[in-house]
Amino acid sequence: MTEYAFVTTPQLEIAYRQWNPHGIRTAVLLHGWPDSPACWKAVAPALADAGYRVLAPALRGFAPTRFRDAATPRSGQLAALGRDLLDFIDALELRRPVLVGHDWGARAAANACGLRERVASHLVMLSVGYGTNDPNQSISLQQARNYWYHWFMATPRGERTVREERRAFARRMWDTWSPAGWYDEADFDQAAQAFDGPDWADVVLHSYRHRWGFVGGDARFAADEQRLNPAPLLSIPTLAIHGAADACNDPESSSGRERFFSARYERLLLDGIGHFPQRESPSRVSDAIVRFCSTE
Repeated sequence: MTEYAFVTTPQLEIAYRQWNPHGIRTAVLLHGWPDSPACWKAVAPALADAGYRVLAPALRGFAPTRFRDAATPRSGQLAALGRDLLDFIDALELRRPVLVGHDWGARAAANACGLRERVASHLVMLSVGYGTNDPNQSISLQQARNYWYHWFMATPRGERTVREERRAFARRMWDTWSPAGWYDEADFDQAAQAFDGPDWADVVLHSYRHRWGFVGGDARFAADEQRLNPAPLLSIPTLAIHGAADACNDPESSSGRERFFSARYERLLLDGIGHFPQRESPSRVSDAIVRFCSTE
């Protein structure tokens, strides 16, 4: 893994890792919850070998990214994640990078594309279906069961758990969202370092509570929220990669999403893979990204 660099945006000092800084094309890799930029440690070098400059930022709330102002609301709303990504792209003067996101990162990448046309050349979403940000969306009973942790975090008991037992709580997700035995202890410990920052619990709790309309959002993102709900049509080539054994976001959540795209949309379902395909099968993920992004 490379060391973190930092870039200043209007709200954040965003920490990011970089591979192949002189690559011809740029790919931005965005991690999910509960994870960190370390999740890309096998995918990023493969993309670098394919000629990409690769950047992997830590999302808001995840150490060592930090807020610039103590008075800034520790919002985790999905519009904020998309705006953060646009600010990151602008600060580094990136020109139409490939955006690759997993879980929260997939939502951030898709929302950035919804807020600014032609911000990216390609979009790759892992383990998430597009058009699922609406708090009034219909979900199956199975998906409601999968989302137990969302509802739990809306309670005082859930808040105490996130604040006081964050690693145990996150480990529960790792242990149940993918087939047993998929990760090494060292990998979890490395990812969990990102959960130890002072803002992690606040951002996480707000994110899931806001997602279902239990709390309000930061007023500075009100216009972005309006643009993103209902989900805008995206005119960007998009690849969805989903593990067939994902026990968090049911694989059906990424099926039949072509109606949201006016450009090419492909879906790759990985047998035997759970919620973390970039960790569980990095070569299949990196090969799919390189193949898909080789053409418009």
